[in-house]
Amino acid sequence: MRQRRSVTRGREGRDGHNRWMITYADLITLLLIFFVILFAMSSLDQEKYGNVISSLQRSFQTGSGLLDGGNGLLSGQKGKDNGQGSEALSSAQPSATPDGSKSGASPTAAPEATASPSQRELAFRQQEAKLAQLMNVITQYVADNNLGDQIFVADKPQGITITLSDRFLFDVGRADLKPDAQPALHQLSGLFRDISAVISIEGHTDNTPVLPSSPYRDNWQLSGERAQSVLRFFLEKERLSASRFQYAGYADTRPAADNSTASGRQKNRRVEIIVLRQLQSE
Repeated sequence: MRQRRSVTRGREGRDGHNRWMITYADLITLLLIFFVILFAMSSLDQEKYGNVISSLQRSFQTGSGLLDGGNGLLSGQKGKDNGQGSEALSSAQPSATPDGSKSGASPTAAPEATASPSQRELAFRQQEAKLAQLMNVITQYVADNNLGDQIFVADKPQGITITLSDRFLFDVGRADLKPDAQPALHQLSGLFRDISAVISIEGHTDNTPVLPSSPYRDNWQLSGERAQSVLRFFLEKERLSASRFQYAGYADTRPAADNSTASGRQKNRRVEIIVLRQLQSE
């Protein structure tokens, strides 16, 4: 009897140790069902999806959408609100413009789009045309007189910049205009008469200090005196209006080239006449 009881207890112990496999199998089964459900939910019915897309395309092409009382959600409300519902919605619809864009039906949109330019805008356009003409005339004058290495013309954002080398305008270390430079300045003054713009005259030097025997204290004074000499030619010899001019001396603070070479220092010794891109204040 004792031997049978020990055998029975051994079997029951083994069965108890294996019960966890039943729970584990149930868990695996539930996870499998869960993933099958997720996969089924993520799969799209291609046929139904295609029908929905086709319906939307037909709706957009025929124009019977949701807002105009057609076959959409607002069907049956057409004609309500004192008979003005559809007219209000129709007037709010954007209309196509010739370039393919859409514009609203605001009564002020058309006048703004076709409004004539203001007087100031017309004046600015005229000034731009004169600046372009000035650029062409000066470029031709420089070419005709072989001054390409002394006078440089460029169209920059701030305006037409006319750069004159110091060798063309002055003797070394001096600020008095050379007689040979006056014909070119006379030509420029004739062009400046017809342009309603502010003209800035700016003197520049290299970084070489002035000589102890120089009548000028430093490069600041030398650059300012050189710009002032050009300015006085326009005012006193050519009788141009002083209100249209401004001048400044920048010494060596705005170099155009490297001051470590002789050619660079030569480019930095210059006077720039800039016809500014702005209208003269009234």
